[in-house]
Amino acid sequence: MILRDGMGFAAIQAPSAVEYFGITMSAGSRDEAPGLYGLAHFVEHTVFKGTSKRRACHINGRMEAVGGDLNAFTTKEETAIYTVFPRGNLSRAVELVADLATNSVFPARELEKEREVVSDEIDSYLDSPSEAVFDDFEDLFFRGSQLGHNILGPTSNLPLFTSEKCRGWLSGCYTAPRTVAFYYGPANPAKVAAMVERYFEAYPAAGTPLSRIAPVSHPAFNELKEIDSHQSHTVIGAPIPSVYSEERHAIGLAANILGGPGMNSRLNVALRERRGLVYSVEASANLMTDCGLFAVYYGCDPDDNARCRDLVLSELECLAREPMTPRALRAAKKQYLGQLQVSADSSEQSILSAARSMLYFGSVASDAERAARIEALTPDDILRAASYLTNPSALTLGPA
Repeated sequence: MILRDGMGFAAIQAPSAVEYFGITMSAGSRDEAPGLYGLAHFVEHTVFKGTSKRRACHINGRMEAVGGDLNAFTTKEETAIYTVFPRGNLSRAVELVADLATNSVFPARELEKEREVVSDEIDSYLDSPSEAVFDDFEDLFFRGSQLGHNILGPTSNLPLFTSEKCRGWLSGCYTAPRTVAFYYGPANPAKVAAMVERYFEAYPAAGTPLSRIAPVSHPAFNELKEIDSHQSHTVIGAPIPSVYSEERHAIGLAANILGGPGMNSRLNVALRERRGLVYSVEASANLMTDCGLFAVYYGCDPDDNARCRDLVLSELECLAREPMTPRALRAAKKQYLGQLQVSADSSEQSILSAARSMLYFGSVASDAERAARIEALTPDDILRAASYLTNPSALTLGPA
């Protein structure tokens, strides 16, 4: 559904004692200006620090007073602000989120305190190699493009994020055409949509035009970054098509076959079950508006890293070279669809997924439609999807 001034709206009506309401915007770290990397994430933190109507303490207590909670997150391409709350407090939730998105003032005193909080968050990532390796890999993989910098940004940029800069980001990016409001709960979606239009009446109808440039391809790399760690942490990744590609479902299934959450994933069997080389190994497909990244992560003893890497590459090449038998593909589809069904049992994940679909496609595909697309995949579809993975790059953080 499209509301006033082009704002999208996604709703899942379900009998529930708990409701969700929030907004998601096409505004992430790739939309930041050079020299202001980290601003999107900083604004996401500080949008709760005061509006023209409320002080920070009043914002924090508004949903907590009824047992609810406020949440937010930032990605390369999105920012989301939402609240979960007991049934019967929808008006309170919609009004508060609208106030935050429209009227935040970013008091200088609050910004100063939050700089310390974000600085600690940045340092905590540096202390966690299993998380830092993803950021470092993406910095290399997307270098020279809008995507080639950490979502958190460097600590040296934090003093640059003034009240004026934050308000400028808010007014430029938190606008109706770049926003989807979303709701999960028992209320009639038409009633919720009318409430959104009423409380978001002052929400900007226009702002900074969305301008994204697809990253330029780079030759594959294989790098080691020395850190003080008893374990090596490696990401192996390759470029894949965007979220709009017809191959997105085949790529998702291929990633699940290789390194999904099941203990029977090919990489888990090869690295852990048969050889005991890793505690965990996982594969993921991150599809963005104009590109994508397939990635495999594992942590292991430094002496085993070369062997683990060879095993990963062997499994990638095998999936791209040898067609799956009809029986094996049926089993993989059944497992994947079952995992998606289990994931859909999470109200939070279901509505966030619906909001993201509305943001990118202007509609929300039903579970039946998604299942039909996955069921229609053939062995050749999996071969084509896996063919993107045969010339990957690698980054390892660990001791020399």
